[in-house]
Amino acid sequence: MARKQENFRNLAGPEKAAMFMLSLPADLTARMFEMMDDEEIKELSMTMANLGTIDSNVVERLFVEFADQISTTGSLVGTYDTTERLLLSSLDKDKVDMIMEEIRGPAGRTMWDKLGNVNEQVLANYLKNEYPQTVAVVLSKIKSDHAARVLAVLPENFAMEVIMRLLRMETVQKDILDGVERTLRSEFMSNLARTQRQDAHEQMADIFNNLDRSTENRFMSALEERNRESAERIKALMFTFEDLTRIDSAGIQVLLRQVDKDQLALALKGGSEEIQELFFKNMSERAGKMMREDMEAMGPVRLKEVDEAQAGVVATAKGLADAGEIVISTGNEEDELVF
Repeated sequence: MARKQENFRNLAGPEKAAMFMLSLPADLTARMFEMMDDEEIKELSMTMANLGTIDSNVVERLFVEFADQISTTGSLVGTYDTTERLLLSSLDKDKVDMIMEEIRGPAGRTMWDKLGNVNEQVLANYLKNEYPQTVAVVLSKIKSDHAARVLAVLPENFAMEVIMRLLRMETVQKDILDGVERTLRSEFMSNLARTQRQDAHEQMADIFNNLDRSTENRFMSALEERNRESAERIKALMFTFEDLTRIDSAGIQVLLRQVDKDQLALALKGGSEEIQELFFKNMSERAGKMMREDMEAMGPVRLKEVDEAQAGVVATAKGLADAGEIVISTGNEEDELVF
């Protein structure tokens, strides 16, 4: 005769697990079994088979205990990195890479939904290197307003070729559509996902660049304690006033013509001897003398004011780099830093 389980306190761990599995819907139980090895499945199945009748109060106590344990584990943080680590514990790396690229990309259930959430300039930059017929297929599958924005930023002659293909387009064969979709997923979406993965650290580096020095140091120290790897990546991406030494003399002279002189004097007052010398040697003797006099006449200045002035000079330098008027070197002769 099957026994009846009425005392919750007498339950062992395997029995609690077996009861929990029996309480889940069949589809969830199947997914749980998929994550176990053969020995775990055998042990759990044998325990389930020998449970007998379980009193409803015992089941209720089980779920209350489970909820309590979950609630006392502290806050949970769901990020791309934690999700990836969890997946790697049960799936092979290639499959995990494919899943992570999919979820890191733009939101959307289908490929065409995802494309609808891609900035038109980004999408146009990719499509302009494809055949006009391929571009016509893509634009026919996304929403009209988004297709219009993409078409507007394509090179004009190329856009007209795409328009002509759209006008003559008939029903697209399924195998052709599948081929276009596979190419978009393997080339465009995977690259976009990798780019977006890097953008989080780049964006945070820009944010840190705009913090005052004491706040930046406080946040960076806290971040180093929680995630040293991310902290180091952000440090490497940050561009500070002292990094202006990576600009050559011609670039510094261009910067001198653009930056506000009072702002530069305040920025240099809080700068190192190296950065001061870099600017002074690219000024005329008279201009350098006047700048030094201005800096001495300031007397003591607040650190916050220096930080703001340095941030302004850095912003001007970045703008000039974006426009291609100056080059900021990474320190590697073969590389250039592009902002």
